[in-house]
Amino acid sequence: MSSLRVLIPAEKIRMRVQELGAQIDRDYPSGPIYLVGVLKGASVFLSDLARAMKTPARMEFVGIASYQGQTSSGEARLTKDLDHPIEGYDVIVVEDIVDTGITLTYFLQVLQQRKPKSLRIAALLDKPSRRRRDVHVDYVGFEVPDQFLVGYGLDYEEDYRNLPDVCILEG
Repeated sequence: MSSLRVLIPAEKIRMRVQELGAQIDRDYPSGPIYLVGVLKGASVFLSDLARAMKTPARMEFVGIASYQGQTSSGEARLTKDLDHPIEGYDVIVVEDIVDTGITLTYFLQVLQQRKPKSLRIAALLDKPSRRRRDVHVDYVGFEVPDQFLVGYGLDYEEDYRNLPDVCILEG
């Protein structure tokens, strides 16, 4: 039977998201910018981040498949595309967690072809010990250890996304 251990409590997440929102406001004072969330995991973080910002923001979501259960398939594919063009706009890709970097590298290549004015990455969690592609995350919430995490949008087989804390799934 699996058990959960809190790694990052909800209040600490809330405070860090506020700080990231303020940092983005300083970097993009006029806007509008596009926040592009990777479904489903980034939906909670993107929503809270957008509310923490004063800069006008447009929200888009994409679907990218690369995981089966706890295992990365090693390749990524787009399952839901953007609804609006991003050419000429500042774009921040919003991720729940950057792990191997394979999915993000693929997605950044897709977005670069669409000629955004700028392209940056915001991730609630960064797991650099697992990196297989060189990816620079511009806005990092927390650096985390190489453990399987759930909560605050992260799931295991669609469960645990609604937890307010980021937890380690043990067992």
